[in-house]
Amino acid sequence: MALNQTFKSIADPVRRQILEGLRTQRQSAGEIAAKFNLSQATVSYHLKLLKQAGLVSVTKEKNFVYYDLNASVFEEMLTWLYGMSKGDKGASK
Repeated sequence: MALNQTFKSIADPVRRQILEGLRTQRQSAGEIAAKFNLSQATVSYHLKLLKQAGLVSVTKEKNFVYYDLNASVFEEMLTWLYGMSKGDKGASK
């Protein structure tokens, strides 16, 4: 997992809103774009970055592209964060 890319991707509030919208159901790019006051190109850019970070998966069906939340990446992030809190604080000086 590329943590830097993942954290950079979720640093943007629009991308976080997109991810929140995908929590409950998959959506097409058009459905996602309809919820924002942004151009289709801007939404596509955000989706591309989320896909590159592995935060969303893409399924193509006929003429539509659907985006799903990839929860396993969040599980990996949480595991890493949890490990940081449990680390031996005296080991690295």
